Amino acid sequence: MADDVGFCLWFTGYSGAGKSTIANVVANELRNRSHRVELLDGDEVREHLSAGLTFSKADRDINIRRIGWVAKVLARNGVATITAAISPYRESRNAVRGEISNFVEVFVDTPLDVCEERDVKGLYKKARAGEIPEFTGVSDPYEPPLAPEIHVSTNDRSVAASAAQVLSWLEEKGWVRAGPAPRDPN
Repeated sequence: MADDVGFCLWFTGYSGAGKSTIANVVANELRNRSHRVELLDGDEVREHLSAGLTFSKADRDINIRRIGWVAKVLARNGVATITAAISPYRESRNAVRGEISNFVEVFVDTPLDVCEERDVKGLYKKARAGEIPEFTGVSDPYEPPLAPEIHVSTNDRSVAASAAQVLSWLEEKGWVRAGPAPRDPN
């Protein structure tokens, strides 16, 4: 196993599915195992790299291309790159896949009703009230991956178990060193 294998873990799923939470646990575990890691969280990228973009399909596609370009540069330089963005359109995700060596699509599969129950940011409530146009799962579609490398169903497993599933896949590929199982964040 080469210590500098770069790859991109592309976490996708509804808002509130657990993408960022699981991605953060995976990132911390990889750092604990001495891997170079960069986490590109969708909310942070929108604030710093894609400020001014709307949630129209065209602007979402631009946002995903920007995230993809940064992920490609990092991965080709040996960084374990993790993205956590809704990325609702299959075509956009597949375009990014075509640009990045060692691209790993991680579908965080959480039913919409569960995401709405979680709704930690109150976004679904606002979307249902018509206050947020073009909201994924409410007034805009989400196209689930057809063949993700990793399919994480969060209904029946903890955050730690979800992160362990991702890490196990990477270990089996020989891209990361084995380590202890992650713990659930507090």
